[in-house]
Amino acid sequence: MSRRVVRQSKFRHVFGQAAKADQAYEDIRVSKVTWDSSFCAVNPKFLAIIVEAGGGGAFIVLPLAKTGRVDKNHPLGTGHTAPVLDIDWCPHNDNVIASASDDATIMVWQIPDYTPLRNITEPIITLEGHSKRVGILSWHPTARNVLLSAGGDNVIIIWNVGTGEMLLSLDDMHPDIIHSVCWNSNGSLLATTCKDKTLRIVDPRKGQVVANNFEEPVALQEMDTSNGVLLPFYDSDSSIIYLCGKGDSSIRYFEITDEAPFVHYLNTFSSKEPQRGMGFMPKRGLDVSKCEIARFYKLHERKCEPIIMTVPRKSDLFQDDLYPDTPGPEPALEADEWLSGQDAEPVLISLRDGYVPPKHRELRVTKRNILDARPPSGPRRSQSASDAPLSQHTLEALLEEIKALREQVQSQEQRITALENMLCELVDGTD
Repeated sequence: MSRRVVRQSKFRHVFGQAAKADQAYEDIRVSKVTWDSSFCAVNPKFLAIIVEAGGGGAFIVLPLAKTGRVDKNHPLGTGHTAPVLDIDWCPHNDNVIASASDDATIMVWQIPDYTPLRNITEPIITLEGHSKRVGILSWHPTARNVLLSAGGDNVIIIWNVGTGEMLLSLDDMHPDIIHSVCWNSNGSLLATTCKDKTLRIVDPRKGQVVANNFEEPVALQEMDTSNGVLLPFYDSDSSIIYLCGKGDSSIRYFEITDEAPFVHYLNTFSSKEPQRGMGFMPKRGLDVSKCEIARFYKLHERKCEPIIMTVPRKSDLFQDDLYPDTPGPEPALEADEWLSGQDAEPVLISLRDGYVPPKHRELRVTKRNILDARPPSGPRRSQSASDAPLSQHTLEALLEEIKALREQVQSQEQRITALENMLCELVDGTD
């Protein structure tokens, strides 16, 4: 008599559950533009959704705690002159979001912790380099201020948002429209898919394709006969991949292992309404006290509904096996270090005591003066009296003045922070 051996896995009983009605975000005019992005981006502080807007493109940003019916006059991000196609939160600053549009531009925005009273119309910086629509955005996982964009011109551009510079342009690799781009865990390589049905592994700094001749898949999983676009979300901490079909009403999830058959079906979460898009919360934004291992934000026609994936456990203690150290908000590299060839794994944090988002951090854009890199023209002038070294007394006076100015700036920053907090309390009190 043979017995069937059941595969051991701590994720065999993962189940999905929609949040209660009062935890959803109601009365949101989700964008109807025909594009294959997720239309939604979320982090531990904010939820952003691409919405319908007359005379241009727009997206709405909501604090996570602001559930229920959304005011029809809620401020939007409205800088683009054509529909917004993709949005992505910066992994190293929860107040910074990038948007890509049909107007061939990328805009980077600083979102305040308080709810603004008017539409946000001025981005921190506008990045221009594509000749056609920009439909894909992806921040570098470990380097500060490095952003990737891909457009309808079949070009991938990598930017330094901190200076507004184009770092790299990959324009001879894809003969047709790029469908998807993804970084690996340390940001040294890219994986791209294209309309020519070829998967490419690209080294962006060398500007070359390092692999594209894949013979047979390691595993093949047939899904269904639907022709909707699949939105894959992979959780590297649990090795679970979630597949959400656009226009579908289900989320299928599989566990990836190192042994054959490599892909193991776990379960399917199904609901009645089809999804227009989907947001995926980073691991640091989950509720570890409830054994929550994933949270989705499902877009309907007029609302956004959280869907929570949970591993059933009886103990209320922190589950070390479910929550290994996970990437935190601190970058491991600066943009110049990454461009010079350095690689670094993400800086990990523990979720044992929960995650508290850091205070508001401002993204500073510094434009480099191109004249600084040029040698002075004409013959070098001789040293004059004005070039003489400063006396000790003058130098000490200057240092004292700099110290006083620094103290004044710090006091003004504290005063501005206090005023912003007061404004936030006043706005929340009138809601």
